[in-house]
Amino acid sequence: MAAAETTAAGVVRSLRAGRFAEVEALFAAPLRAVASAGTLRVAWTQETARHGAVTSVGEPAAEPIGSGLVRVSIPVACERGSLTVVMSVDGSGLLNGFRLAPGGAAAWDPPPYTDPSAFEERDVTVGTGPLSVSGTLSLPRGRGPWPGVVLLSGGGPFDRDATSGPNKPLKDIAWGLATHGIAVLRFDKVTCAHPAEVAADPGFTMADEYVPHAVAAVALLRREPGVDAARIFMLGHSMGGKAAPRVAAADPSVAGLVIMAGDAQPMHEAAVRVTRHLASLAPGPGADAAVAAITRQAARVADPALSPSTPAADLPFGLSAPYWLDLRAYDPVATALDLPRPMLILQGGRDYQVTVEDDLARWRDALAGRPDVTICVHAAADHLFFPGTGPSTPADYDRPHHVDPAVIDDIAGWLKTT
Repeated sequence: MAAAETTAAGVVRSLRAGRFAEVEALFAAPLRAVASAGTLRVAWTQETARHGAVTSVGEPAAEPIGSGLVRVSIPVACERGSLTVVMSVDGSGLLNGFRLAPGGAAAWDPPPYTDPSAFEERDVTVGTGPLSVSGTLSLPRGRGPWPGVVLLSGGGPFDRDATSGPNKPLKDIAWGLATHGIAVLRFDKVTCAHPAEVAADPGFTMADEYVPHAVAAVALLRREPGVDAARIFMLGHSMGGKAAPRVAAADPSVAGLVIMAGDAQPMHEAAVRVTRHLASLAPGPGADAAVAAITRQAARVADPALSPSTPAADLPFGLSAPYWLDLRAYDPVATALDLPRPMLILQGGRDYQVTVEDDLARWRDALAGRPDVTICVHAAADHLFFPGTGPSTPADYDRPHHVDPAVIDDIAGWLKTT
């Protein structure tokens, strides 16, 4: 593992020096198919805009993850926070996976509104075959029957808790709802559990990222004694909220949807808007380059000539053309409108990623005539539904928070009475 650690340390030195082509030269074929030096430049610029200039780099930590790969994590301290560079390195010293994770390892303390004695937890496996993932089932104590809910995290390779620095918003939600007498199932995303396999699939789409495991999770929860099989709901946050109507369309047994900060604006348009916002927080040549790059890449997504053969390096976030074609063809609001199922839509008033103006307005306009749709705006909440004051900034996510208890109460009350 020492060789992998040496490779990873060199990657961080290159990133810090802005030598992104050097890092790209280390990409194995699966990663090269979905990422590029340009992708790295945008991601690194966005993270350093959030956290400030790098002040120090910690020691690498390595662990074998199977298939001849070693995962190496390197903590990076910045002026206004920290991030972790995570890579999977093969025996030839090539990178098969790469991501920038916000924050570093930190202890998670249960929110004060939870009562761990009110429920019990156990690990489960969601799905079958080589892409099955691990999850956690939270079951209230007692006899039931309890309503159940499956949690879907946002875009990116999140674990079952949606860990972001010191925060675990999905764990907050799971423990909060279980305290209220609701069975909850959350699981690692396939992009977190199997990054190399996902990177090696050129046709991987958002539907592949969410639907199979979500449907499997509903089936698992339905079989659980004590859970009311007729009252199993889907709760999605951010891109998970965008995907939730698609899951419900695929599985008619889903009793209803909770959509938290579900993005409705086309994602390539939102990427430009958010990058411009981040650039305004830390203006400079690097920020300008990031805006120019994402604007150019978003235009390729919007181009009617986009085809499956368009290089991923020319598209936002290094996602493949099939991924973007699938996203471009999917309208979460129209899909929700066709679903004869109740919905609770929650939005943070301080959210700059998914906004009242750009996203919630689309849900409101389309679903205004539906008496079974409830919309709640929590004015003080940010994208992760952490309460606060003043403009929300990326650095807020690096400080310990918990999901607003009023949000938990809204969800629990709706699930128990729907």
